[in-house]
Amino acid sequence: MDARNHTLHLFSQYQKALEAVNFSMPLMPEINPPLWELGHIGWFQEWWIGRNMQRAMGTRLSSPHTRLASIEPNADLWWDSSHVAHDTRWALPLPGADNIRAYLLDTLESTLELLEKAGDDDDALYFYRLCLFHEDMHAEALAYTAQTLGLPLDPALQAVFTPPAMAGREPVLVPATVWQLGSPAGAGSGFVFDNEKNQHPVQVPEFEIDAQPVTWAQFVEFVDDGGYDSPEWWHPEGWQWLQKLAEGEGRRGPRYVDQIGVASGAVMQTRFGVPRRMSGNQSAMHMSWWEADAWCRWAGRRLPSEVEWEVAAHTAVRRGFRWGDVWEWMGTTFRPYPGFSPDPYAEYSQPWFETHKVLRGASFATRARMKNPKYRNFYLPGRDDIFCGFRSCSL
Repeated sequence: MDARNHTLHLFSQYQKALEAVNFSMPLMPEINPPLWELGHIGWFQEWWIGRNMQRAMGTRLSSPHTRLASIEPNADLWWDSSHVAHDTRWALPLPGADNIRAYLLDTLESTLELLEKAGDDDDALYFYRLCLFHEDMHAEALAYTAQTLGLPLDPALQAVFTPPAMAGREPVLVPATVWQLGSPAGAGSGFVFDNEKNQHPVQVPEFEIDAQPVTWAQFVEFVDDGGYDSPEWWHPEGWQWLQKLAEGEGRRGPRYVDQIGVASGAVMQTRFGVPRRMSGNQSAMHMSWWEADAWCRWAGRRLPSEVEWEVAAHTAVRRGFRWGDVWEWMGTTFRPYPGFSPDPYAEYSQPWFETHKVLRGASFATRARMKNPKYRNFYLPGRDDIFCGFRSCSL
């Protein structure tokens, strides 16, 4: 219920801005139409809970298996993300906002009735937890889509969706250790995403890591030193990415930045349609993995590995390691852990191995229950619309 109230509060921002134009918006590769996004949340919950006769089996569910029919006859044709191609979602004959909200209410009521009768072990609760976290992820997607579209937010949301300023801290030296990377799985371990399994030991040498994400003041120095004009700092594919952007409006800073430079002492970044002056000690945000990697090369540092970040997040918080303000790019490519096997929602992780980069942590738009230092987020290295930043390690 908390997740649904948050979802509908975010969607109300779209209604204020777009309902008069029937939620019309341009086709963009990284986002979904808001009506589709809203309906998909209800569809996913109904698919894995209300229509799933094996829901009590958790990850032991057999696949494929027969499902019950949806309460919306066209639900699978509209909202099944595995079979409805991204670019076709703009042309679907979707019902209106009121009808989709009614579908969400009906599926939620069904879910709550089934939950009341469910057992309390991890298998019995697995799909309820999966659907809860899925809705939380899509709520954050609604937030970054609003940023992409320049939609204004009400003052309360605008205040929450702003990275806080940070007091500067020296990097943290983390001693060598053997770390259990990933999440424990099995009876009594709670919910675990498939890409976090299986937990395994990793030998980690001593390393130094920034206590907080790179700030605007630090990133401005890279820009002022000609970082966006110097191919020596860029991965070859990153330089190609940058040159492709240069064919359009060009690129002299992270996405949504209108002004950046040491001479002016200012970073102006458009936040939900409103240009705002960013504080020098706020986390720099909305840069691709390529930009984060280029800054590190310029600074004589590197992006952390997943295991380094995870060790620091668990062991160095009392020494000043701060996380949770922005998603943080890792130097790590998204790969399966040893012994990986997909869970019933097989499309969650497996299709994206080897092509995506990992992000760790959370952002200001992430729900509190999703903030877990074991959680692995993942996007293509060119993505910069999400609320992402980075920190660095010594070479």
